[in-house]
Amino acid sequence: MRSEHDPEPGYSRTVTPEHAFPEPTDTSAIRIIGRFEAGRGIPDAMRSDVRMLGALLGQVLREAGGEDLFADVERLRLATIQAYDEETSDAFERAAAIAESFSIERADEVARAFTCYFHLVNLAEEHQRVRVLRERAGQPGREDAADTVASAYARLKTEVGDEEARRRLEGLRFHPVFTAHPTEARRRAVSSSIRRLSELLTQHDAASEGGSEEHRARRRMLEEIDTLWRTAPLRAQKPSPTDEVRTVMGVFDETLFTTVPHVYRRIDDALRGDESGSTAPVVPAFVRIGSWVGGDRDGNPFVTASVTREASQIASDHVLRGLERALERIGRTLTLDAEDTPPSAAVSALWESFAAAEPRTAEELGARSPGEPHRRVLLALAHRVAATRRGDEQRYSRPEELLDDLRTVQSSLADAGAKRHAFGGVQHLIWQVETYGFHLTELEVRQHSQVHAKALAELSSGEAISAQTEEVLEVFRAIADIQRDRGLRAAGRYVVSFTQAASDLANVYALARHALGDDAPVLDVVPLFETFADLQAAPGILAEAVTFPEFRERMAATGNRLEVMLGYSDSSKDVGPVAANLALYEAQEKIALWAQESGIALTLFHGRGGALGRGGGPANSAILAQPPHSVDGRFKLTEQGEVIFARYGEPAIAMRHIDQVAAATLLASSPTVEKHTSEAAARFADIASVMDRSSRERFFSLVKAEGFAPWFATVTPMEEIGLLALGSRPARRGLSVESLEDLRAIPWVFAWTQARINLAGWFGLGTALAAVGDEARLIEAYRDWPLLRTMIDNVAMSLAKTDERIARQYLALGDRDDLAQLVLDEMTLTREWVIRLTGGVGLLENKPILQRAVQLRTPYVDALSLLQLRALRALRDPAAAAGSGADDEQRRLLLLSVSGVAAGLQNTG
Repeated sequence: MRSEHDPEPGYSRTVTPEHAFPEPTDTSAIRIIGRFEAGRGIPDAMRSDVRMLGALLGQVLREAGGEDLFADVERLRLATIQAYDEETSDAFERAAAIAESFSIERADEVARAFTCYFHLVNLAEEHQRVRVLRERAGQPGREDAADTVASAYARLKTEVGDEEARRRLEGLRFHPVFTAHPTEARRRAVSSSIRRLSELLTQHDAASEGGSEEHRARRRMLEEIDTLWRTAPLRAQKPSPTDEVRTVMGVFDETLFTTVPHVYRRIDDALRGDESGSTAPVVPAFVRIGSWVGGDRDGNPFVTASVTREASQIASDHVLRGLERALERIGRTLTLDAEDTPPSAAVSALWESFAAAEPRTAEELGARSPGEPHRRVLLALAHRVAATRRGDEQRYSRPEELLDDLRTVQSSLADAGAKRHAFGGVQHLIWQVETYGFHLTELEVRQHSQVHAKALAELSSGEAISAQTEEVLEVFRAIADIQRDRGLRAAGRYVVSFTQAASDLANVYALARHALGDDAPVLDVVPLFETFADLQAAPGILAEAVTFPEFRERMAATGNRLEVMLGYSDSSKDVGPVAANLALYEAQEKIALWAQESGIALTLFHGRGGALGRGGGPANSAILAQPPHSVDGRFKLTEQGEVIFARYGEPAIAMRHIDQVAAATLLASSPTVEKHTSEAAARFADIASVMDRSSRERFFSLVKAEGFAPWFATVTPMEEIGLLALGSRPARRGLSVESLEDLRAIPWVFAWTQARINLAGWFGLGTALAAVGDEARLIEAYRDWPLLRTMIDNVAMSLAKTDERIARQYLALGDRDDLAQLVLDEMTLTREWVIRLTGGVGLLENKPILQRAVQLRTPYVDALSLLQLRALRALRDPAAAAGSGADDEQRRLLLLSVSGVAAGLQNTG
């Protein structure tokens, strides 16, 4: 699916730490760097960017902290490179000694320097990726067969014929749902600074070498890097849910609102060539954007009904402003004279209706657009959209009214011969309204099933209800208000966490009736199956749920559609990553078969996070590994934290990502892909059975060991992560971690990542593969079974980001040699088996660009890990902190290092 030159955001990044600061003059230092970088080819343009940005950072460090600060950063940098390159205990101990030698104030500054470095290298990497995408855009035919919607559609036509392929394209749907899980460790101010640097880097590329514009761009970059250095890297307080809503809105304002129509256009261009833009497009508006930000109240007491109302209002305001600007922009260019392009009777009627309602505005628009009827009508539509935003009398009551008006203009232009205007700019407007409506994001509510049960019990008792139950009822009133103001798509999906019985779903409808009686909102109740047991019980629960009158009525109104959500986080924490992956596949297979036999149009909603322990990894390969009929042209998943900005924060990358995922979604249901996936699953079912049983046993031997939970909290910075002002949602359910159930899946994954162990993504796989034992058959399975191949490839990446020497230091913080050795033994066993199956003598040798990216990052992440370990030891052992600063200072150093490691590894939780 993905060329090695086009890495998945956050997973396979082409990164070079080369010359993070000005090139050292010491000959031994040069030899160290040269030996480390030997044989690791980096694109010249990216090498130049990193050198330039690194030199600018070095200058800032000298100006801000003097030559001594710069020298200390260089000492640690060279020591960690040498330790990584030589793989000797002496070299590693020298690097650790340097980290320990710093004063607490200096350690703080060095951690900040490495964190700034990673931000700059990430920027250079993204910039290089955009370069590659733009170069490809000018060289048609370079993509792989399944890499774009256009090529996937061409392949589909050969398998199912023109008519069926067209039907499937029309039904295509890609539905990412943005969530506010706290894995984006950097502040919004830091993100904004990096975005400004990106714009300056683009200006630098366009400037003449040695000219005044190049000099100006460098001067401004130096100023921006100084801002980045001087901006406090840690938030002073946790963001509110409304803050999180506004942060996500930045992605829409800067990228998605204008980019998505360009995705549609590019696909239409590829499918129809010169005809595109002069006749009606064949590409539907297949993207829908969902959001849990401001709607997900499961375990987050700060998300209230008033927050949900405000979140919807903020999103609506953003999209209406965007539509208003787009209508004005295209309207101003539509200077088509009535003589050559006469308006239709319907367009004339539109204008007359507007003029009667708004005579003064109509007079102004008429004066600005004499003899240009289509121009003044589009400007009139912009005025009505503005009225909608303000709530004025002349507002649209629903987006379908605006769509009707736009199609009226489009038909008039086409009938008058101005087809390129009709199916050019006006078509882009239509696509934007079809995609975003007046709501921008389809806001979804999520709540725990036990909260519903408790609320119903109170309501049934006849006694006074609690504030929590009143809040539960108020949520339904908020949904009803949002639907009334912005349409049914604006809100209506209600996700029930920990669905364990069909009654958990019926409870939602019962509560809606308690809140509003016959005026209850239209609801699509979505079960979320999270634990291993719940995944196994899912088909039976669904079969009962669809017999309920509320489900039957809603499904009848939507063409027998049903949505089911699968939780990756808790299932992995429940039984381990291997058994969870196998259980998720089996659950999808059974649910899809049940839906097909029942004539139900199923959409599976994947609760994937950014890290492997939460279902992360390239979405494309995951889609093509799904069971038959579980995709059927519809793919919905959660996107959170750093993944949102990595995949959607830059227009060219967002276009590429959407095109790739949509291509995989279209192709997953092709007869050949479904046949291959199904036959492989049956052929290797015995292997799956052995892997499931043995991996669970191994996982339980660790997590069910007496004292595991407090040990885990000791050997990782889990407790301290809870102090980071990352997101509004609490990191755990109770006051302390006495068992694994007390901990949310996100900090579970994040903490193992920070400890450079990544246990949540791989533990148990080595034992599972060893239990199968037949290496030749496992190599065959890796080659032919998409599910196993995806699992192994993801684990290879996860293990490549681990570091056994660093991991041993963290594990030594706990007084449990037995548990520490269990982790290390499984790490070694898993690495050995993954290398056997993928080939070569090291991890990722079958993916050389990804391998190089990880190898080049590792020693720099090591530097931050050594600083984090120093702080963690001091916090765990007060005696070790003597003379090294107070707990607050150590805690600050630790939290700074958390932010830096997150930036360096690029996938956290």
